[in-house]
Amino acid sequence: MKRESYADVLRIPGAAALFGSALIGRLAFATVSLSLLLSVQAATGTFAAAGAATGAFGVTNVIASPARARAVDRFGPTRSLLVMGVLFAASLVSTAIGCLAGAPAWLLIGLAAVAGVFAPPLGSTMRVMWAAIAPDARILPRAYSLDAVAEELLFTTGPLLVGLIVLVASPVAALFTTAGVALAGTVLFCLHRHVRAKGPATTTAHAHERPLRQRGFPTVLVALTGVGLVIGTVETAVPAFAAERSMAAVSGILLALLAAGSAVGGLVYGHRTWKPALAIRLVVLSIAFVAVSAIAALAPEQITLGVVLFGLGLFLAPTVITAYLLADALTAEHVRTEATTWTNTAVNFGVAVGAAVAGLLVDHAGTTTAFAVGAAVAGVLVLAASTRTRTLKEASTHPVHSGGQVDTVGHVDAVGHVDAVGHVDAHPIAEEDGTTPTAASAPGELPASRGSVEN
Repeated sequence: MKRESYADVLRIPGAAALFGSALIGRLAFATVSLSLLLSVQAATGTFAAAGAATGAFGVTNVIASPARARAVDRFGPTRSLLVMGVLFAASLVSTAIGCLAGAPAWLLIGLAAVAGVFAPPLGSTMRVMWAAIAPDARILPRAYSLDAVAEELLFTTGPLLVGLIVLVASPVAALFTTAGVALAGTVLFCLHRHVRAKGPATTTAHAHERPLRQRGFPTVLVALTGVGLVIGTVETAVPAFAAERSMAAVSGILLALLAAGSAVGGLVYGHRTWKPALAIRLVVLSIAFVAVSAIAALAPEQITLGVVLFGLGLFLAPTVITAYLLADALTAEHVRTEATTWTNTAVNFGVAVGAAVAGLLVDHAGTTTAFAVGAAVAGVLVLAASTRTRTLKEASTHPVHSGGQVDTVGHVDAVGHVDAVGHVDAHPIAEEDGTTPTAASAPGELPASRGSVEN
């Protein structure tokens, strides 16, 4: 049987333009955290306020993400994403103007929080669109891999772009650029014919089918919160580390190395068949991720830190890919958009807390302490999750019973595959490792060097 290639994915009618427009909008998520952090720090003179601003953005992003996902399903992506895109860009522009005007820290933090509320979930919607436009479900794993690798490239170039803009202009210019890119990409995505053709959802989940009520699912969220906490710490401590050495622009390069490592790790992970169960993989990968992050506290200069960050990234994408597949295995088909949102929410919550705490620690104790404390707290969370490995393994190796879905060992019932907005696709697939990715569980949202995971 022919194995589909990345070129086959882009040959799907309309796929290249649709994917390209989504990537333009998603570039904003690769630049928003660093540009926001540097803008607020330059305006207030303190990393505590800057960390609080990025933390506020992350917290509101976390809180609002389920509501945004439900809005897209209820009203359709075109109307919902356009409204969110306009309000998101307007909030970032307001924050930038506030930085230029010397607004007080509390106002800048509040504006950043507003921006987090309206961040458009382009990534989640694109995952749904892959399933909607794929002519054969056998091509979906390749589409998801393409999505994941492309996103890591975005998060490699995003910090570099911010660093370049800061070098030739200012941090606020980078924040204005982020707003413009977000709005342009969202509008282009919404104008695409496939997106305009996507209607609202018609399937309603019962309370007992919700992801948070599924055995083992909270364990996944605990581990991902630890992962997010490390990301948030890195996002705040790395720019401070570079600033201490009077090389603020280098922070973009350092964060890009984290994303590059994540892209390499994701490619290697996706091209191999892994025998250990998903639960074991998640625990091992998340522990390794946190362990490597602790080494950052020992880095004496930028080159060493860059090597550590690249090594850290090698475990990042595989950890989150495994979490997405576990979320898929633990939940019913028609609630997997919500399940994916919760996995993103767990990471984003960790990012928000990590950024805020690291900002305080940087100002009062230094970057070494920030790296060490972030790794220690994250270690507690992933070790707590590891105590539930057996329960998680048992829960993920039993099929979730809800009409018309795929069980976790790769068998498909007669109803077929139901995508995240309630449309039936009669050509489900099973991966080589026995898991069955869907539009809602695709590993296309991989947090790299970012202030939050894409929504």
